[in-house]
Amino acid sequence: MDQIKQELKKQIIEQLNLEDVAVEDIADDTLLFASDGLALDSIDALELIVLLEKFYGIQVVNPEEGKTAFKSVDTMAAYIQQKTAQ
Repeated sequence: MDQIKQELKKQIIEQLNLEDVAVEDIADDTLLFASDGLALDSIDALELIVLLEKFYGIQVVNPEEGKTAFKSVDTMAAYIQQKTAQ
């Protein structure tokens, strides 16, 4: 799971063009959409959906599921593991 988290952090930085953010700046439990976290917005949420489909073959079709999955790197990694295990 740690490998997935590291990959996710790199992918988030690349896909969202977070030039001022390094992998080590993102804790596993950093809130992605909170103002005291990465402060991502709705456009970024769409990019995260594309990221999951592109790299992991996962389609997020349920908005409530997406809200839960995109809270942090921890929740995204758990979501990926759950979906790829099915």
